[in-house]
Amino acid sequence: MATVRRTREKSHIGGLSKEANDRTAALSPDEVEANARTDPDNPPLTDEELARGLFGRTVRRARQKLGLSQSEFAHRFDINLRRLQDWEQGRVAPDSAILAYLKVIESEPALVQRILENA
Repeated sequence: MATVRRTREKSHIGGLSKEANDRTAALSPDEVEANARTDPDNPPLTDEELARGLFGRTVRRARQKLGLSQSEFAHRFDINLRRLQDWEQGRVAPDSAILAYLKVIESEPALVQRILENA
């Protein structure tokens, strides 16, 4: 099944009423930032949370570059599927050895696969 992505026009933000859309559209970037920072349901990320999230995006891009699902990527490169999911969701930060391994996978996936098959 294909994934369909859509972007909403500013006039149709989150199914809000026309009045709410107008108020939201009129906010300056500084007002949006101030509102976000004072929202108790959505506190700003810590530096550690942000770093984990950015790493998760890096892992996901490497996997998608190869056109593999999470389970295919994990199986092909001998990575625990749950751990891969944790990385991509930003729940767990990997250690330096894993970072190096993922860089090698990203630059030379066929070589890594050959080595693993012959091990």
